[in-house]
Amino acid sequence: MSGTLFIVGTPIGNLGDFSPRAVETLENCDFIAAEDTRVTLKLLNRFEIRKPMVSYFEHNRFERGPVIADRILSGENCALVTDAGMPAISDPGEDLVKLCHEKGIKVESVPGPCAFTTALALSGMPSRRFTFEGFLPVDKSERKEHINSLVSESRTMIFYEAPHKLAQTLSDLAAALGDREIAIVREITKIHEQVIRTTLCTAAKKYSEEPLKGEIVLIIGGAPAEEKEKISLEQAAEYAKDLVNGGESKSDAAKIAAKEFGYKKGEIYKLLITEE
Repeated sequence: MSGTLFIVGTPIGNLGDFSPRAVETLENCDFIAAEDTRVTLKLLNRFEIRKPMVSYFEHNRFERGPVIADRILSGENCALVTDAGMPAISDPGEDLVKLCHEKGIKVESVPGPCAFTTALALSGMPSRRFTFEGFLPVDKSERKEHINSLVSESRTMIFYEAPHKLAQTLSDLAAALGDREIAIVREITKIHEQVIRTTLCTAAKKYSEEPLKGEIVLIIGGAPAEEKEKISLEQAAEYAKDLVNGGESKSDAAKIAAKEFGYKKGEIYKLLITEE
């Protein structure tokens, strides 16, 4: 009988955020697939868990994934963890989860902290609609193409970035997107947790001279909505007149034009009957 792959969320800074269910899952699984076994060992030691581990990360995922899947198919249960946060979110664990689904292996979630949702909640930025962009491409041409594709994006945008790349990323984003509102959220759940609310151009200048430390999430405002060109009351009345000529009553034509162009129905109707 096939085993199960458990995707287990781990703390992104504060070990107190590790859930009792996550601890139980790691205690009861047969082995753990970890992004960095040295990092995971510290977590296991903190909760006195003794389990064998295999490394599973960006540069070995294609070779190691099938090996892990075969072990699960043979009946073992595996817990997939990343260094911090939920596996498979901007993380090579995505490939292992996909592989397990393709092989008919049961995948269960053990939810835990996630940096980008926590940062969005902390930021106070619009959260009704957002897009998670993760890390920008390293290749310059791919990076430029990616950023340019976001110029007209109206949703709040969320990025991950390493501190040593922050200055260049802010500069690239400011050059393409203009001076948008931004929240820089760093060291989430740690002692020095901080939310910096500013503008993109200001941040690009400031942090090219004053580097920030720690893990960073960038929350950037979407493109402002384009305003419709305002037409005159007389033009709105001409539009209503065309509707009348097309068979609408004067009242209905005035109502339609008023809704379309932001005028009062009575103003347009008055011009319609004046022209009789």
